[in-house]
Formats: sequence, C-alpha cells, structure tokens
Amino acid sequence: MSPLKISWKSLWSKPLSSALNILLIAFGTGILTILLLASKQISDKLENNSKDIDLVVGAKGSPLQLILSSIYYIDFPTGNIPLKEATELAHNPLVKKAVPLALGDNYNGIRIVGTDSNFVGIYKLTLSEGKFWHDDFETTIGSTVAATQKLNIGDTFYGAHGLTGSTDVHKDHQYRVAGILAPQGNVTDNLILTNISSIWGMHEEPGEREHHHEEPRELTSLLIQYRSPMSVVLFPRMVNESTNMQAASPAQESTRLFSLIGVGIDTLQWFAVLIMLIAAISVFVNLYNSLKERNYDLAIMRTLGASRSKLFVIVIAEGIMLTLAGTLAGIALGHLALQFIGSYQESSQARLSGLVLLWDEIYLFAAGLAIGIFASVIPGIQAYRSNISKILSKN
Repeated sequence: MSPLKISWKSLWSKPLSSALNILLIAFGTGILTILLLASKQISDKLENNSKDIDLVVGAKGSPLQLILSSIYYIDFPTGNIPLKEATELAHNPLVKKAVPLALGDNYNGIRIVGTDSNFVGIYKLTLSEGKFWHDDFETTIGSTVAATQKLNIGDTFYGAHGLTGSTDVHKDHQYRVAGILAPQGNVTDNLILTNISSIWGMHEEPGEREHHHEEPRELTSLLIQYRSPMSVVLFPRMVNESTNMQAASPAQESTRLFSLIGVGIDTLQWFAVLIMLIAAISVFVNLYNSLKERNYDLAIMRTLGASRSKLFVIVIAEGIMLTLAGTLAGIALGHLALQFIGSYQESSQARLSGLVLLWDEIYLFAAGLAIGIFASVIPGIQAYRSNISKILSKN
C-alpha cells in the first residue's frame, strides 16, 4: 500500500479530530482570502476611478465626502456650486480640462449623472451600441446598468428624486436610452449619463424651462485636470482661499480612506494569522498523539519491510493533507462569503465580488503547505527514529 493511501486511511480513522483541524485552517484561510480579495478590489476601484482626475471642486464640507460623491458615487454631495463661478474656474489658465457634474436623481438606485462631452474624454469611454447622449433626456448607460435593468436602445424610463429610493418619481419627463457603453471596468459601468440641462429640466415646474436663463443655475461639482505641475500648488489654494467652494484631491483623500480601512484589515489579518497558528499547533498535537497511538502499527510495518523514510513520508503526508484540505476549503469559503456580502451591498459602485481569482492566492496555498510541513516534521522525525525492538518488547 502506498504511503499516501496509508495517510489517507489514518486521517479517516479519526474523523472528528481531522474535521476540527480542517475547520480551523479553513476559518483562518477564509478570513485571509476575504481580506485579500476585498483590499485588492477596493484598491483597484480607488485607483481606476480617479487616475485621470487631479482635483474635485464642490461645495464646502467634508473633502472625503466630496470625493466619494463625485468620483465613486457612494455618498451624498456636499451641496451645489453656482454655475457662473464653476464656469470661471473651468476657464482658469491653470486648468486643462473641467468636467461639470449635476447629481440629484436616480433610477432604481442607479445614479443619473448630468455632464458634458468632456466626461467621455476623461474616462476614455467607448460605446457598445447606439450613441452618446446629446439632446435633452437622452441617456447613455453603463454596461452593468443595461444588463441588470434589462434596458436596450430606445427604451424609456423615469428618474426619481434623490440618490436612492423611488418614491418621488419625475413623471413629467421620460429618459430615453440612446447608447450603451462598452464595459469600462470602472464606475461608469454603473452610471446613467445625460446632459446637464436634462437634470435641470427634471426639477423645473411646467413652463419654467422657457425662462431658465433668468434663474441662477447650479452644478454639483467639477472634475479638474491640471494644465501643468504648477497647478498642483496654486489652484487648490486659490479655490479654498478665494471662493466659497472647496478643492479636494482624489489621490490624498483616497489614500486617507484606504489607510482608515487598512487599520481594520490589518487587525483582522493578525487575527486570521493567529487562527492559522492555532491550527498548526492543533495539527501538530493531533499527529503527535496519533503517532504515540500507532507506534506498534508502525513498528509492525517496519518488520514487514517498510523503510524509515516511508514512515517519515506517511506522517508528513498526513499533515500536508490536513492543511491543504483546510486551505482549499478556506479559499472556497472566502470567495463564497465575499460574493454573499457583495450581494447585500446597497451601492453598486462599491460592490465587492467573490468571483475574482488573484495570483496572490497562491501564497495562501503555499502557507497551507508550509503549515502542514511545519506541524508534521517533528512527529515525522520521531517516526523515522522509532526503535522497533523497544516498541515491540513493550507489547
């Protein structure tokens, strides 16, 4: 009988003990898998959605809230800014490109974003079918929106006031789907894009649109690209000190946000590592006790021709089988758990997915292998050094 088969039968002879060891390893590995997947996806989302945006200008308030609402679309805006002042900033010599945003409505929880053609350029958007929005109440929708809401070119829908909920629906105007974006791999997959006048028009009383030029108009924020490195120093200070608006850096606020998240992630990582160490000790104790119980059996195997090396391999194989079974189970459970968590997240922009495989997960597999070898090497050496005649004389 091969050493692997003997090891397998030995583990099955103690199902409760083996199951406990596998459970401990799976629990620790599962937590590490969730943290690895979540931190990677959060980091990628923060980077992908803001990589070509140098600054966000909006109403005074929390800079982080401004970034979350205007780039990641997962918070409420800090307020509105006057269109006149926003236009002056957009034409500042320090600004290369300014993208206006008008927020305030949603469709089944999906943000409707009023903007202009600069938005296409800053996110490098491409179409899957149809065209980009142009006329009032035309929309171009993200690929995920089209799939989840089952919207096609030419379909119509009503927007609702607010960033979530559908109690206050704007029944006076219908939006029409003019185009569908190709998958972009960023926040735009989950947005509905239209022109700014459509957002204004949705909130006007009947007959007011003809006189809208008389009313002071507002935007939610501006996405800014700098013209030169000098803008990094001069432009934010100018906005914060000489206007009633605030300037927030996506890079700085994203770093601050991830550092706050990182505190919790680091704590959980140490907790998971502690569980893995406990699992390693448990596997060691299990193999050590099992070896004492099987001394006579191993001695008989030696008399029947089994070599010292074969006994060593049998014990090592038991430890590796236990830890690898727990590691594989933990990785699978981690993916399932994150997918379950993601399905209950309200915001589609921050939704996490368990259906993602990372190369870094091979390190978890290697860690499981290392734990198995570490936990079984001492019992394996004892089996290798066992004195046959002494063991048989006691029985």
